[in-house]
Amino acid sequence: MPDRYPLPDLNTLPDDIKAKVLEVQEKAGFVPNVFLALARRPAEWRAFFAYHDALMVQESSDNPYGSLTKGEREMIVTATSATNKCLYCVVAHGALLRIYEKKPLVADQVAVNYRKADITPRQRAMLDFAMKVCLQSDQIEDADIDALHAHGFDDEDAWDIAAITAFFGLSNRMASFSGMQPNTEFYLMGRIPKPAKPASAS
Repeated sequence: MPDRYPLPDLNTLPDDIKAKVLEVQEKAGFVPNVFLALARRPAEWRAFFAYHDALMVQESSDNPYGSLTKGEREMIVTATSATNKCLYCVVAHGALLRIYEKKPLVADQVAVNYRKADITPRQRAMLDFAMKVCLQSDQIEDADIDALHAHGFDDEDAWDIAAITAFFGLSNRMASFSGMQPNTEFYLMGRIPKPAKPASAS
């Protein structure tokens, strides 16, 4: 299904958004469609990516909260996006999950059935909590937080898991409603391990 809303021309975007998109393009080698799809409404684009970055691109100097790794954050997105049937987010964030975890199979496993995936018991507990937030947030109780504590998570980690799940619930629905399609580049990213560099001759 094609995008329901045509992607805007990069050159028509406000300067700050255009600069950010070009920065992403230089780093990734392509422009993920979400950066253009949401840019049709610049104020919403800025708010969306400000919150996205606060949750997903946390730097210790800027945000002292929580201990989740980048791979674990992407694991939450992939699992809950699959439950929400969001093609864009499963494909795009599954690619990042494979790269951060250095496991070519993990994204498919997590998306289909995280309880059978090659992940740690700690990560499985994390996803159990995320899935309850995703499907039954009104039923979260102290016992759910205690289950996280038993695996070494603290209250700030619980907040991060819930916030990531909730934020991407919004993202999932906007991507699906608008017909946003994953870039073809995402499908292959992180699936084939890079060959080890040969040792230099001494």
